[in-house]
Amino acid sequence: MSEEKKAVNIEIEDEKAEDATDIPAEEAEEAEKDAGAEAPEAEEAGVEKPEEKPAEPQQSESEKYARLFAEFQNYKRRTEKEKSDLYAYAGEKFASDLLEVMDNFERAMEAKPEGDKFADGMEMILSQLKSVMTKNHVEEIKALGEPFDPNFHHAVMTEEAEGTESGIVTKVFQKGYTLNNKVIRPAMVAVSQ
Repeated sequence: MSEEKKAVNIEIEDEKAEDATDIPAEEAEEAEKDAGAEAPEAEEAGVEKPEEKPAEPQQSESEKYARLFAEFQNYKRRTEKEKSDLYAYAGEKFASDLLEVMDNFERAMEAKPEGDKFADGMEMILSQLKSVMTKNHVEEIKALGEPFDPNFHHAVMTEEAEGTESGIVTKVFQKGYTLNNKVIRPAMVAVSQ
């Protein structure tokens, strides 16, 4: 029986194949034209070919990823810089307030009597204060005898000085200081004409 079933199945398959090949050539051409005519309509409707669809989204996804990665790197650099600036200049207000105290201390030491042990002790305290400021990156701006630089010096007057070129600092009225190479107070100076 199994052989009879096989023979019947083969005959049925042969009949189906003959039916498929019996389509007249004219009808086959019309079917191809109809299929071709439907394809442009599908493209116009916004349907893309399946072959092109995976290529474009992969590109756009990789471009999106690259842009997102670049934005994240920029954000990371910016926040690291802001963080380092915050640490570097966190004591700026405190240092500038302390500079006024140091100025008064130096003025007092200029008027000290010679050989006074109390004044010698105060001189030691002043030198200790200066070393603490230096250790915390507060540096004095060199001004006397230097060329005038508006980034570091604040000219309050000009004067004629013999034997000195024009634009040289001749007097320092108030010392200037920097904190981590940022000017927290410019030096108040007189400049030669």
